[in-house]
Amino acid sequence: MRIYTGLLLISLLPLSACGPKKRGADDFEGKAKKDVISFAPKVTGRILKIYASEGQTVKKGDTLALLDVPEVSAKIAQAEGAVNAATAQEQMARNGATADQMKQLQAKYKGLKEQYDFAQKSYNRATNMYNDSLMSPQAYDEIYAKMQGAKAQFDAVVAELDDVKKGTRIEKVKMAAGQASQAKGALQEANVAYSERYIIATNDMEIETISLNPGELATAGFALFNGYIPGSTYFRFTVPESKISRYKKGQDVNLQVVYNKEELAGTIAYIKQLTRYADITTAYPDYQIQDAVYEIKVLPKDTGKTKEILVNANVILK
Repeated sequence: MRIYTGLLLISLLPLSACGPKKRGADDFEGKAKKDVISFAPKVTGRILKIYASEGQTVKKGDTLALLDVPEVSAKIAQAEGAVNAATAQEQMARNGATADQMKQLQAKYKGLKEQYDFAQKSYNRATNMYNDSLMSPQAYDEIYAKMQGAKAQFDAVVAELDDVKKGTRIEKVKMAAGQASQAKGALQEANVAYSERYIIATNDMEIETISLNPGELATAGFALFNGYIPGSTYFRFTVPESKISRYKKGQDVNLQVVYNKEELAGTIAYIKQLTRYADITTAYPDYQIQDAVYEIKVLPKDTGKTKEILVNANVILK
């Protein structure tokens, strides 16, 4: 019976030696984090080509993708037509009447003046005949009405000719200029939208995921490229109220990355209270229910050592 007991103890020793190593009682386990960034198109279009790949580090100004936006091309054509029409209207308003238009008005003036002179002569004769009782009142009134109509037409062409000689009113010129400016603004807006078919990196980025593939439709504002800002690695820990007195803002601390055992030095950037249990990152929370929980953000002193640390890797705060 003793022999079997000894064999059982010997067989259990290697298993206990290979078990998981426990962290120290005064240590806290947190996560390695990086600042997240996303790039999205400003216009809706179908993806023609993607120039970047997952895992690649891109620089600010790099072209990431090209979209097909035929609707914007149509708007540019419409805006160009509106600009041409509005510009012509403005030039016509500034230049006034052409030489041919002046000739037409002068010919119209001469014709209506002749009609008015003839109507006046006819009226004068009719007046003498009416005074001598040689014309009925009805016939006299008809001749008087024709004279008044000829006078009205003549006065109208005189005013029209005078207006052309003075030039276009300043209000009409300003109105035409405003319409031309509005059309140019619409064209500029269409050109800006057309340039947005290129998705450009606005910041350095380590691409983690690309949401769509060539041929798929990318809507405006949809995050197409997701990743992290290079050199932005920091460490996040949650500490209960009962043990938060050990740490202060600006304090230097020592860290250890669990998966590669790398030792790091860091500085506490801030300490803030967490209001929700879901925000806790510590794998083994050790606190009383009545305790408040605080988040500690630690920045590494040597960012060069943190470039290869995986996001969300476990890190121990010593």
